[in-house]
Amino acid sequence: MLKRSVISGVGHYVPENVVTNDDLAARMETNDAWIVERTGIKERRHVVPGSEDATSTMGTKAARIAIEHAGLTPDDIDFIVFATLSPDYYFPGPGVQVQEQLGLKREIGAIDIRNQCSGFVYGLSVADQFIKTGMYKHVLVIGSELHSGGLDMTTRGRNVSVIFGDGAGAVVLSASDDQERGILSTHLHSEGRHAKELSLIAPNTRDWIPNIIRRNDPEEIDYFPYMNGNFVFKHAVVRFAEVINEALQTNGLTAADIDLLIPHQANLRISQFIQQHMGLAPEKVYNNIMRYGNTTAASIPIALSEAWREGRIKKGDIVMFAAFGSGFTWASAVLRW
Repeated sequence: MLKRSVISGVGHYVPENVVTNDDLAARMETNDAWIVERTGIKERRHVVPGSEDATSTMGTKAARIAIEHAGLTPDDIDFIVFATLSPDYYFPGPGVQVQEQLGLKREIGAIDIRNQCSGFVYGLSVADQFIKTGMYKHVLVIGSELHSGGLDMTTRGRNVSVIFGDGAGAVVLSASDDQERGILSTHLHSEGRHAKELSLIAPNTRDWIPNIIRRNDPEEIDYFPYMNGNFVFKHAVVRFAEVINEALQTNGLTAADIDLLIPHQANLRISQFIQQHMGLAPEKVYNNIMRYGNTTAASIPIALSEAWREGRIKKGDIVMFAAFGSGFTWASAVLRW
């Protein structure tokens, strides 16, 4: 009989530096009411330049908490899955940095997931396969992002820059013989024809840094994130609903069976739309975007960690994760806690 993958530990870390909407209004033409109306965000966390916080180190801090929560030590971890769009280096990815930062005695494997907002759910799905087949017993899955260093913090970039925050979340996925618990199914999708609607184009290997320096064009914006907001919103609400329903149908469940939906924290308006569309009570959807902004691959594990600490999840609950983002990619995972 295949093993079941259960989340045995959760943890998160966010920088102490709180950046409010009023703080942003001092740097660009915007205001608190404008940001809240469009996104639901009141504040976010930004790494302090020069501090020890980086994508890898924040991920490691979240991982240590998750490992301790699981009642394990770092040396119990068999494999690392790290999801991010903002690695410390262009290469290698931060998975190997976590292996070193945790001080692991064993030279375990590490893999990096580049699926942006849906990266954590993709990573969870990858880890689930390793667990089910018996290859590994404890897999560390991390989502971590440092957006603030790469945002256009001027009026020109405000439509994107007000949305994103920094932080990390992690879970330990462990093998179990309990067939009544764990991940029931995961569902992964992509639609590459819309890749440029939410993207960061440069630098890339066809237009590398020397070319950008040579042009020295202050109006060039390819190295800042771009988002076609209305286009992304319209696709997101459709794909969120589709992939949640796919998970429910696969497992013979209905929306009424969901005890807690933890969506990717992209925009509070998207979460509210999905909640109403699926007929879920407000207490059955967990949102923390108002405090942290969009932390991309870190948003679901941060929200999961907070929800667990607040007592919002109990044994036997049906918990749903759903995400949509750049690629376009979208994904869901449903589990019994």
